[in-house]
Amino acid sequence: MAELANNAPPVLPAQIQEAEGKAISPWKEAWRNFKKNKLAIVGLSIVVFFILIAIFADVIAPYEFDKVTHADKHLSPSSEHWFGTDEFGRDILTRIIYGARISLWVGFISVAGSVVVGSLLGIIAGYYGKWIDSIISRIFDIILAFPSILLAIAVVAVLGPSLRNALIAIAVINVPTFGRLLRSRVLSVKEEEYITAAKSIGMKDSRILFHHILPNSLAPIIVQGSLAIATAIIECAALGFLGLGAQPPTPEWGKMLADSREFILQAPWTVLFPGLAIMLTVLGFNLMGDGLRDALDPRMKN
Repeated sequence: MAELANNAPPVLPAQIQEAEGKAISPWKEAWRNFKKNKLAIVGLSIVVFFILIAIFADVIAPYEFDKVTHADKHLSPSSEHWFGTDEFGRDILTRIIYGARISLWVGFISVAGSVVVGSLLGIIAGYYGKWIDSIISRIFDIILAFPSILLAIAVVAVLGPSLRNALIAIAVINVPTFGRLLRSRVLSVKEEEYITAAKSIGMKDSRILFHHILPNSLAPIIVQGSLAIATAIIECAALGFLGLGAQPPTPEWGKMLADSREFILQAPWTVLFPGLAIMLTVLGFNLMGDGLRDALDPRMKN
């Protein structure tokens, strides 16, 4: 008996809680695993930092973002203007603070639109299959056949250059990503026994889709969504740099880079700080997305 006790496998804390009737929620377990990833916490901190800046931009910005003072143009960073001024004497720190609001707004709204449309199409294609799946999948293939930035440029060229149309273009090019993700997920989930049981008792397709299949597909959506926001911010900056996104005097980071490229040697701070803002924001979402993937993917768990 002593030897059997010594050879018994160790009892893990999670097993103890399950034995006591206190099973750990999958989301709590994911959060616990997420907190163990130091890089993910760094990414989350960066994202929260920029979100707070965007929310309280009106409070923390030292100046008005569109205030022109020609006498103060191209002032180097100082105690009065921490990030210096641009060619119109506008405070760069102020414009970066307000630019965070625009970039995050475009990132979140465009990805939310992509998630809604792409998920709906992907669920329908994966669940019903046959000719419906063929049509939707071919639409995704056509969109994915074009380089994303070129397709975004084409959409904005048709609709007209503006921040709203740039947002629509970014949402359109990201729809196939979520659609194919949900389609593949539905193809595997719909073969589960509980889905077969739901069909056998006469449950409606809409209830099966939105009460059983979709909730079990949230993890990959969350991971892909966080990574897609980083991509959307880059695409927004690219369209702004090309003059197809936000229009003057809107303080969008990509547009700030485009307006300052002529002065990169004369006033390098006009390019440096908007570029750093883009880099840090994208880095934050990428680190957070990698952490979410590790925390939510069962294959990544020990």
